[in-house]
Amino acid sequence: MKTARLGVNVDHVATVRQARKTHEPDPVTAAALAELAGADGITIHLREDRRHIQDRDLAVLRRTVRSRLNLEMAATDEMVGIALKFRPDEVTLVPEKRQELTTEGGLDVVQNRQTLKNPVALLRDGGISVSLFVDPDPEQIKAAHRLGVDAIEIHTGCYCDAADANVRRAELTKIEQSVRLGQKLGLAVHAGHGLNYDNVREVAALGGIEEFNIGHSIVARAVLVGMDRAVRDMAALIKGS
Repeated sequence: MKTARLGVNVDHVATVRQARKTHEPDPVTAAALAELAGADGITIHLREDRRHIQDRDLAVLRRTVRSRLNLEMAATDEMVGIALKFRPDEVTLVPEKRQELTTEGGLDVVQNRQTLKNPVALLRDGGISVSLFVDPDPEQIKAAHRLGVDAIEIHTGCYCDAADANVRRAELTKIEQSVRLGQKLGLAVHAGHGLNYDNVREVAALGGIEEFNIGHSIVARAVLVGMDRAVRDMAALIKGS
């Protein structure tokens, strides 16, 4: 079985920087350290309100990332234009609310198919691989497939946040079924949101997930033990599963 890739999200390195509106810590440096530690890709979310990652970060990361650069963004005209200008290896379209602390759930592809159709087409025509961040729901995955995207990223937040063991098992089953459906439809399957050093192994053990995008947990550990060890520890958990 092929080992899943680890994409390290460096948004919250930028969050610390923006707290003081200064120049450090630099997410570009964090990305380089993550790659040296074995990360298979770097993920950033350029939000419309620029609360953490800035346009400068995207510009520099596009020149310096040696693995894969995954840009998370809303499906707006502004963001599509930015993506076509900088051409990351992949764009992951996500829902976005200005008042949320972090992304709260997957895209409603079923209800927003017409809104998503043009951005997806423009990005793919521009040579950029497109993924949709979706809840582990078969109808959302089927709708994503009908849009012609390359991949889906399954929102694992409900599984990660479940306090009750029965709910946790039920959410894990939803993720597993979603992985199998995505594979059946010919989609690359990724996963992310809320994954940490305690819960990632169970999801990785399902098999079929090609890429995990993990940010907050890795950055939080890196504050205490350094980026190198934080990335290596997470990669080992995924590989060991």
